[in-house]
Amino acid sequence: MSSEQMYKVYVNGVPVFLGTPESTGELGLLPGKDVFTAPYMGKKKQIKQYLDLLDKNAQVRTVALYAEKPEALWADFCACFQQIDAAGGYVTNTRGELLVFFRRGFWDLPKGKIDPGETPEQAALREVTEETGLRRLTLGPFLTHTWHTYRLQDERMLKRTWWYAMHTTDIELVPQAEEDIERIEWVQPAGWLASNPAAYGSIRDVIALGIGQAL
Repeated sequence: MSSEQMYKVYVNGVPVFLGTPESTGELGLLPGKDVFTAPYMGKKKQIKQYLDLLDKNAQVRTVALYAEKPEALWADFCACFQQIDAAGGYVTNTRGELLVFFRRGFWDLPKGKIDPGETPEQAALREVTEETGLRRLTLGPFLTHTWHTYRLQDERMLKRTWWYAMHTTDIELVPQAEEDIERIEWVQPAGWLASNPAAYGSIRDVIALGIGQAL
């Protein structure tokens, strides 16, 4: 469990919070037709019911489940999925600009699956190089994990992504066409995020964290 005693997982783009009564209470959520909060009763069936709800109801904006023993809640949540790990980079240049790219209708940060035998750090550097063409990369500190789910055939998948700060002095960018990357840009992160770009919630979270830490 995180130091804040709460996990945040994006399910179909919807933030699902799993934590203690205190940590989820601090979110200030008001239950309604599109916001669901509930105590976890210790049965994975309850989790699966909320997952089914998120599959069927596109109007849901937030779900929060809480328990006095959040570690057990998190373990039961994870047991509903096959889990894979990925790694990526929050890459800045000498002007303090952030690297973002556009693919499949959304702005994104470079990331990808961790290969067998790789550490998260090695995978993050490799993925950034492959997707952007950058080679002179300096690995910075670990930033955070993000979690999101998706379907692979009939299997529910839970992806954990390890995010690292990185810095580059390279200038030339080469988008990886086979990964459907259409274009790459350097942006001022705060202004760019404030412009409300089409980006996944987990990517917004990483960028907001990077801005907050003035990476």
